[in-house]
Amino acid sequence: MNRSVSQLIVPLLLAATWAGAQDARPNTERLVFRDRVEPHWFADATGQTNEFWYRLDLPENRREFILVNAAGGTRQPAFDPTRVAAALAKLTGHEVNAERLPIESLDFSRDGQSVTLRGTEGDWKLDRATYEVTALTNATPFGRELPAGHQPHPSQTTGPETEITFVNTLPAPVNLFWIDPDGRRVAYGTLAPGERKTQHTFAGHVWLVTARNGFALAVFEAETKPGTAVIGGRGFGSGRLRRATTTPAGADPSISPDGRWQVFIHGDNLWLRDLKSGRETPLTFDANPNSSYARNNAFARDVNMEYDAADPPTPTPEVYWSPDSKHLVAMRFHSGTERRVYEVESSPPDQLQPKLTSYPYLKPGDQVPFCKPHLFDAENLKEIPISDALFANPWSISDVRWDKDSSRFTFLYNQRGHQVLRVLAVEASTGQVKPIINETTQTFIDYSGKFYCNYLDDTHEIIWMSERDGWNHLYLYDAETGAVKNQITHGEWVVRSVDFVDEQKRQIWFQAGGIVPGQDPYFIQECRVNFDGSGLKILTQGDGTHTVQFSPDRRFFIDTWSRVDLPPVTVLRRSDDGQLICPLETADARALYATGWKPPQPFVARGRDGVTDIYGVIWFPTNFDAGKKYPVIENVYAGPQDSYVPKAFRARYSQQELANDGFIVVQSDGMGTSNRSKKFHDVCWKNLRDAGFPDRILWIQAAAKKFPAMDLTRVGIYGTSAGGQDALRGMLDHGDFYKVGVADSGCYDNRMDKIWWNEQWMGWPVDESYVRSSCVVDAPRLRGKLLLEVGELDRNVDPSSTMQVVHALIQADKDFDLLYMPGADHGVARTPYGWRRLQEFFEKNLAGGAGEWAARHSP
Repeated sequence: MNRSVSQLIVPLLLAATWAGAQDARPNTERLVFRDRVEPHWFADATGQTNEFWYRLDLPENRREFILVNAAGGTRQPAFDPTRVAAALAKLTGHEVNAERLPIESLDFSRDGQSVTLRGTEGDWKLDRATYEVTALTNATPFGRELPAGHQPHPSQTTGPETEITFVNTLPAPVNLFWIDPDGRRVAYGTLAPGERKTQHTFAGHVWLVTARNGFALAVFEAETKPGTAVIGGRGFGSGRLRRATTTPAGADPSISPDGRWQVFIHGDNLWLRDLKSGRETPLTFDANPNSSYARNNAFARDVNMEYDAADPPTPTPEVYWSPDSKHLVAMRFHSGTERRVYEVESSPPDQLQPKLTSYPYLKPGDQVPFCKPHLFDAENLKEIPISDALFANPWSISDVRWDKDSSRFTFLYNQRGHQVLRVLAVEASTGQVKPIINETTQTFIDYSGKFYCNYLDDTHEIIWMSERDGWNHLYLYDAETGAVKNQITHGEWVVRSVDFVDEQKRQIWFQAGGIVPGQDPYFIQECRVNFDGSGLKILTQGDGTHTVQFSPDRRFFIDTWSRVDLPPVTVLRRSDDGQLICPLETADARALYATGWKPPQPFVARGRDGVTDIYGVIWFPTNFDAGKKYPVIENVYAGPQDSYVPKAFRARYSQQELANDGFIVVQSDGMGTSNRSKKFHDVCWKNLRDAGFPDRILWIQAAAKKFPAMDLTRVGIYGTSAGGQDALRGMLDHGDFYKVGVADSGCYDNRMDKIWWNEQWMGWPVDESYVRSSCVVDAPRLRGKLLLEVGELDRNVDPSSTMQVVHALIQADKDFDLLYMPGADHGVARTPYGWRRLQEFFEKNLAGGAGEWAARHSP
């Protein structure tokens, strides 16, 4: 996938992740087994990658290691555990249980004769023929290198304390997350290129590394012994952070390909140095600190990036040399608004007195920093003027690349307001600008969630993603003329993502939603299609949502599929035709069901138009009695960047814990959320106050007809971040339906929140639609019982957004409750205290009144 790492995609670490918050509930005993296969492929003596092993963690701390030969279609134990236990007992002098071997991972030799057993008490080499075991010495200073997985999954076990040392060997910064038992990401900071960080954790805890745009790069699982997670090391997917430039990897981009010239910054201007003679010549004369060729002088696109003012980085140009070294493109950076959000940390852990902190944070309507390309003739030491008429108002300009013959360069232009997205080509000899792709819309282009642009240099083509026909699909462009050669995919379903493009076979592997008639349209299936649109084939099978893991050479893939009411099934398939090679695992959830656990129940009902199906799930109390009446609580998050109702099987839901307090909890995806048609999505345009309520209320009412135990005279609602905004909006606009609400860390006025997310859906310039969606403006309309929760150190949403609601409610003489948590970041409801207060607020105000609540909770 060819995504720009720098400016096109802004980080998507939103309230859906509730980043930075602690888990509200302790890790519970694992009750589902054989539900996940994490393959570790290895090559044989010929270099073919035909085999992989995986580990099964089973009840009572038992383990199995499975070896799969994909070419032969066989699945068998990786070794005889009884013989290995006997060999280890002989070597170590103490008894070893064959079902609980002190082994965590394997390394197979190329010749297949031996396998290294990586263990909790040491590493051993096993001769596969004789079962002779010899001890090895692990000299790695930070523990052995952990294998990099590719499928994020919840932390399902909590073993002994241990640590992981993360080492970032990539040329770009990465984000680090712990994945909690609910599968949500908890932020643990950023690693700069070359940075090393040792993190305390527990054996079995899962850590995710992402690019700054939120794209998952690798998954590491902590082992009993300390280990090293090399980001870019063994098992890491290559090319995921490749920049789209003509500069060879590792080369200095300021030096021309022929080694003759070097570009550098003097003041804010661009200079050229002849590396043979040493002569230095200015190329520009009119730059200044607010309009500079030095990239570090411009306010960064990542508004959360800061550096030590006492030790600023050396100013460097962002340049792109033509392959023939005759021309170069230099980006000129223009400063934007330098807005900062200030917070008072009332109770810092290292001192008595409060601390004043601040951070850069652009808001809708602020002037964004931007850059524009400038073209220079290196041989004649002059600038070739370029008209910016087709890129006059950039949100971002990125993905600069030269054609192989040096005749032109192209770049991606994302216009402020997100209604225009263009690929533009500039002739090197004249500076003439020509549009190659010109994507426009009357609402919004979902650049942050539905962008794909893949240049096929050998055939002068581009694969492009667009919703122009009303559904998210792929198109094949002639990169020379800009003509659409053909639409690659089409139909009333959506391309969710592209996994792989085979330029030789002219085929694309991609994930699709809604492609199987009769299935939930949010279920994901893996598919393949030819460039010309022929040969469309669904490669996965099963009525559920699928995740796939390809072998390194992509000849095979592991397909895991499930539903909220069906535990995972995992099989091995061929990539070219999807043919089943062999079953791998069927999840064992008997221990989970033995506790009385019941899966959430999917439910479908028509939306506001009477035609469109709205999909959701319902959680009933474990001790549900159909003859009783239960209050209903809606968990809401209507952020337009995605869809949110769970589709895959999970053993644990926070919604279920709330249901077990005596409620029926519901969640659905109304209009305005993503992953359906463009028309479905466009409901949110300049209208975030809608939040899908006309669909979701109808959905709840339809569910109550099917399940009469749902008492619609007692309905509550809760959510975090955009969901906090939605929860409060429900109380303001639909107070006749929602009687009790908990709104956590909400962005209640879209003029107060982060610039990129709000302008993506509400547009630019800031207009009256922002006022119409403001919960602060509408605060006097509050009916019912409301609890507001917010952290004083929230860096996702300015906490003043909550306090402005508080002010408006006080001015309107409205009663409400407020939890303002010192030291807390985004997502107070995800902290133990915040979650308890949410539960108690619903129990007290929705379940049975204050008297009944007090009786149940009295000492």
